[in-house]
Amino acid sequence: MSTKRLFLVVSALVIGCQCRIIENLGGDSIILAAQEPPKTAELDPQLELTRDALLDKGSSDQMRVNAAAVMLLSDNLLAREILLDALKQTETDAVRKAVCKALIRAGTVQQTVSGVDDFIGPLLGVLAADNSATARLSAEATLIFDYDMISEPLDKLINDSSVPLNARLTAMYALELHPDVRAAITLLRLVDNPQKELAVKAEETLLTLGISSGADAKARRQTIRDLVSGGQTAFLKKRLIRKEAQIRTARAELTVWQDRYLLALGEVYTAISDDAERAKFLAGYLSSPEAVVRLWALDKIRQDRVGTRPNPKLPAEVGPVLVNLVSDQDRNIRLKTAGVLSFMTEVDSAQQLLVQLEAEQDDQVKFELFSALGRACYIAFLPNSTMKIAPEIRKQTLEWSLKYLFGETAAKVQKGAEVIRMLLEQDGLTDAEANRYLDMLAKRYGDPKNDSDGALRGELLIAMSGLCAPQSVHRTQSRRLFTALFEAALTDKTDLVREAAVDGLINIDKADALRQLRKEFVNDSSAIIRKKLIGLAAEVGGNEDLPWLAGKIGMNSESEPAWQAMLKIFGGADATVLGDWVGTFVAENGGIQASDSQRITFLEIAERKAVAENKPTMLKNVREKVAQLYMKTAQFDRAADYLGRLYESAATLDAKRAILPDLLHAYLRLSKVDLAAKLVENCLLRQDLDPNDAVVRSLDDYLTKPPAGADPNVLFDALTKIKTPEARPLWRDRLREWILRFGKARASGKAEPGGV
Repeated sequence: MSTKRLFLVVSALVIGCQCRIIENLGGDSIILAAQEPPKTAELDPQLELTRDALLDKGSSDQMRVNAAAVMLLSDNLLAREILLDALKQTETDAVRKAVCKALIRAGTVQQTVSGVDDFIGPLLGVLAADNSATARLSAEATLIFDYDMISEPLDKLINDSSVPLNARLTAMYALELHPDVRAAITLLRLVDNPQKELAVKAEETLLTLGISSGADAKARRQTIRDLVSGGQTAFLKKRLIRKEAQIRTARAELTVWQDRYLLALGEVYTAISDDAERAKFLAGYLSSPEAVVRLWALDKIRQDRVGTRPNPKLPAEVGPVLVNLVSDQDRNIRLKTAGVLSFMTEVDSAQQLLVQLEAEQDDQVKFELFSALGRACYIAFLPNSTMKIAPEIRKQTLEWSLKYLFGETAAKVQKGAEVIRMLLEQDGLTDAEANRYLDMLAKRYGDPKNDSDGALRGELLIAMSGLCAPQSVHRTQSRRLFTALFEAALTDKTDLVREAAVDGLINIDKADALRQLRKEFVNDSSAIIRKKLIGLAAEVGGNEDLPWLAGKIGMNSESEPAWQAMLKIFGGADATVLGDWVGTFVAENGGIQASDSQRITFLEIAERKAVAENKPTMLKNVREKVAQLYMKTAQFDRAADYLGRLYESAATLDAKRAILPDLLHAYLRLSKVDLAAKLVENCLLRQDLDPNDAVVRSLDDYLTKPPAGADPNVLFDALTKIKTPEARPLWRDRLREWILRFGKARASGKAEPGGV
């Protein structure tokens, strides 16, 4: 790094680190030297206004500084004369303060001020004034001069015993500020000054600069030699390192105290339970002079709006203050305010957002302002909105959306398209006006630059899709213009593009979209497209969609949506369609991985259709299958109900015998022993029961392994009470065997059945 560069960096740090700029100026000026510029210029109206802004008692401090800064850079010699006179006058401290601050600002941003040496005498005159606050400010302003220009006058001032001591001490402060090795050497020599106050001040200043003042004059002479041999570059490097360390330390300390303060502020805020009081609290801190506090308040407003319990009192209390913050001097405040206004839809902010958008220089802030403006316009033009803005604001917002639509970044393009979509969905534009923006969307989408940016193409199609939706006022024009683009985009390799294209076609005509898309897209690589088509089938699908939906049952996360879609289609189908699906749907190896509960649900729908359309054969088939599923899933009460109906309606003895074992099993598992015994009795009326009969095996299983909590004696009692015909020897033998095996009935003293 060059010496000149180091000097500039250190100078900037020196100026930036001064934490005590005294605001109140006063005292008489002692003019050491001043050069009067030739009065060859005239006081033009503009200069007169600027002068008045500086000298008028009604001007604010900021207005004075701005006026002084304008005149400082002016080529008009009278402007220079006005500033020099302002430094000499003693009536108004604020005027001298403003000129000093303008000089400090010029030095900080390294502005070139022609004839800057004209200010040396007047500035040193202010420095030598009795008012130490004013003097310190003028000392800081001397940094606009090279040290060569100021060293000799400063040295004279410090060593002039006729000058007040405070002024001489302030001149030493100017030495401290100047990042020049010669200033440090001067301070070292001042340690040996016979005036004690100056010597002590010199030692303190050297300590501040990180330079040892030494134990004696000999040590100080060695230090001076070291500084001279090291040269200006080495001195500046050390000073730069020290200043940077001081800045880091100061920032760390500042952060600690800021965090403590904000934590305490948050605790106070949290303790407020009343919504109106909380809103007033935040409104007050939005006006804080400290940017960090305003940012804290903005964060709390966002939390109170999007949190679990939004504060309904926020808009009324914070709205006016919040809107003013879009033009705050702090860039971060403007950025965060724009973000907050994006969801504070009750705040009338569109006009201020538009004004600031026109004036804003920061690109990121500009983006957020535009986003908030688009949202504000959209909310204001909703049919039920109480917020009213001028139609012209919407038109200007749309013009801004075109600038963003053709912006240089994908984010800007996407935001421009989004705002166009929002504002064209609503009424208020003629067809001709709307067509202009629709055409621009299509043009931007077709830009060859987009070929490599699939995400951008997708975002543009999303905006187009929204404009084709039923709620869009200009949907007819949009559909006519964008349909071909959607169809062409179906072959795009980017998922987002195809997804947006599918949305567009669905928004145009759901039934036609399903007919077009079911051919090739039900198994698309995009899960989003697959789920969209399943949802579309549930909404407008028909019998032709059942095969591909069935193929998704039990496969993945699409299984349940596909099943719900099938149920809706089955609900609107006739008995013939459901009858065709019965065998396939309930078969274990039918290619459909349906659960038992899904099969039962389907069969119940089929049963209702068979009853409603009088399909007895189908009804019998469905009830048999649903009864089997109820038995399989241990829903014995439902199984018994279906089996009972089948048993009663069975036309032949063989048909009844086929149903009887399952029905008996269901009764026994339900502990309906009396019904089970009645079934056995009816069976014995028709024939004897050998040991291999399904009825006998079912009874044997129950007695051998009764269900938990069941008492087999109850079944013994019921079976022994059955009155059987004489010619039933096989049944009687079976009863004897059970009594011998289980013995409980005989032990109870009951008589053997039928004379056993």
